[in-house]
Amino acid sequence: MRQVGALTRYHLELLVRSHAWLPPFLAFALLLVIGVSAGDPLLGGLGYGAGALLPVSAWFVRAVLTAEPPAARACLVAAAGPARVHLAALLAALTAALLLAVGQVAAVWWVSGAVADPGARWDPGVGRALLAGLSTSVVCALSGVVAGALGNRPVVVRSPYGILAALGLAAAALVAPFSPANAAVRALVAAARTGRVALPWGELVLATALLAVVGAGAAVLAGRRAP
Repeated sequence: MRQVGALTRYHLELLVRSHAWLPPFLAFALLLVIGVSAGDPLLGGLGYGAGALLPVSAWFVRAVLTAEPPAARACLVAAAGPARVHLAALLAALTAALLLAVGQVAAVWWVSGAVADPGARWDPGVGRALLAGLSTSVVCALSGVVAGALGNRPVVVRSPYGILAALGLAAAALVAPFSPANAAVRALVAAARTGRVALPWGELVLATALLAVVGAGAAVLAGRRAP
């Protein structure tokens, strides 16, 4: 685990130095500017921000996996093993997505007005609304990394199709009724209308389990398809 932690820090440093984080970050910031206005209800803004985070999280996976030059990656794989290197890359993408989730919740809180829509029957309080928004954002970040892991190497070998596959899977995870991200976002949007907030603990556990299974499978497959 210590080696995976060191590899994760390496991938994060490489992501920052290569500026590969900038396009998904700017795309996310643009989505927030378009979809969230000053004075909007907090819960609705948090739901929108969480949903926008899902494809951006998948994009972060792509950014981490392509930030390293092929020669440097080959040396790293030879030294640490392809499975550990790939697992660390997914953890680095997840870390970046979680940091963005925290920033998104803080930004939406800063510009929002009332907690729920006018006419809502209950007042959930700002603290519970923020906890629900952060939990939903974490669910979407986890689901986005799952989509990114399935849409990039070693699952999708042909590089030009990686970003399309990842974004397509992210969109499916956002709209599919059985998806934990879809359920969490729908609950948050419904809470904006009623004021009754349900924290998405079940969706959070399911999204974590999905990422654990998909991440482990992708790491094993990376070992079999190592250059």
